[in-house]
Amino acid sequence: MTTEATLASTSASPTARHVWTRARGIALALVVLLAGAVAIAVVRSDARHGELDPRSADPGGSRAVAELLADRGVDTRVVTTLDEAAIAAGPDTSLLVAAPDLLTPAQQTRLHAAFADSGGRTVLVASGSASVERLAPGVTADPATSLGSTLAPDCALPAARRAGTADTGGVRYTTTHLGADACYPSERLATLLRLPDEKRNGDTIALGAPDILLNDRLDEQGNASLALQLLGSRPHLVWYLPSLSDTSANGTDDERSFFDLLPSGWLWGTLQLFVAAALAALWRARRLGPLVPEKLPVAIRASETAEGRARLYRKTDARDRAADALRSTTRTRLAPLVGVPVTQAHTPEALLPALSAHLHGVGQDQHALLFGPPPSDDAALIALADRLDALEREVRRP
Repeated sequence: MTTEATLASTSASPTARHVWTRARGIALALVVLLAGAVAIAVVRSDARHGELDPRSADPGGSRAVAELLADRGVDTRVVTTLDEAAIAAGPDTSLLVAAPDLLTPAQQTRLHAAFADSGGRTVLVASGSASVERLAPGVTADPATSLGSTLAPDCALPAARRAGTADTGGVRYTTTHLGADACYPSERLATLLRLPDEKRNGDTIALGAPDILLNDRLDEQGNASLALQLLGSRPHLVWYLPSLSDTSANGTDDERSFFDLLPSGWLWGTLQLFVAAALAALWRARRLGPLVPEKLPVAIRASETAEGRARLYRKTDARDRAADALRSTTRTRLAPLVGVPVTQAHTPEALLPALSAHLHGVGQDQHALLFGPPPSDDAALIALADRLDALEREVRRP
């Protein structure tokens, strides 16, 4: 009865209360994080459609310029597929391509064919070298972006001269077209390029940056004036936001892997999560360095420690370790009694001759007893302990 009570009171198994005490801080942090995420999602759920979207009132959206165009009689229609954009081509329509680089080469070629002979206006926003050469043949994008965003028009284009300085800095363009208007130069390369089509009274405009269309930049410099003149020349404006769900992007020649579709920010975010997890693991791990002895909060008798270790040995059937512990302790106590240094107590060549001389050759087979193989069962282990006790008593006998 006493043994069972002692085992129950000294059990090291964590209880439900201990687990909750340790985990409640992490659980509380997760609850707060989840609640914050839900609150942010609810607050930001209204009228958020993404960057450069004419339906979005966010700082990076373009709802303000769409409202100003509506006041001037220009209706704006948002499309997300290439088919919708191609069908809308016409002399009374302006097409704005928000992200030309998201289109596949086949889509870019098809879009250019649809608007090349339409007589309308095509506005390419921040079109890179891979897309501008297909959407505006004869135009080349410089890989280095301009250093400053606010630039002077420095060209004869009436819309640019009326608007004055504007935030057009970004991608820079060069062209071989003789009648092109190269405006807002940065290091002698244009950040706004207009390619006229004299035969059909249409044109193509390459805009180096989307800043003049954003809600938070529209009231700066001449951004509003330039945006309204570029997008308000026709009564209809088709605002093309390329989408990854567009079926026209699933051609066999332009297949892209899953990682090609992921934006670079997600890759950096994943790397940051791994770094944060590693830092959290180091924070929660044991401290590095040597063990430091500490005083126990309660006094524990040596017999309890010995009994606890014995129970562990018995639970794992570690008779070899138990026998080694018994023999090692006995050899350590016998060595000083027979005149052998403690450092040589575990060397048979030093201990056994001295022990035999001390006992005058009388006694058990000391080699098998002190350095023999481990016992085969618990009974043999108990017998070994008794024989070791008997040997030590014999050596201590005067």
